[in-house]
Amino acid sequence: MPAEYYRADSENGDHIEDPSEDALYMLFDDLNDSDNTFVVIRPDEAAPVWSASVTVLDEGGYEVVRRDSTRREHEVVTETSIGRIALDLTIWMAARDHPERAARAER
Repeated sequence: MPAEYYRADSENGDHIEDPSEDALYMLFDDLNDSDNTFVVIRPDEAAPVWSASVTVLDEGGYEVVRRDSTRREHEVVTETSIGRIALDLTIWMAARDHPERAARAER
């Protein structure tokens, strides 16, 4: 069964369906600059219209990319606090459209 809202996948193969803010924090805390450099979060759909990614920067900190094609949003920021990243992304993702969720609710 696919995630109801979204899923998070890290480079090292960790996968969490509908991760909480705390689960995102743990995924980000596991990032390093050698073999687990990024996490991608997106709806569990064939052609997601939005996504977010968090990538470790060589010079320290993290690059956060948010994209939403339906709202024509593309934002790239750097951040040093994984707690702040997890909170901001949780809030941002809650405001995204979830077509699959709406389709399941109509059934």
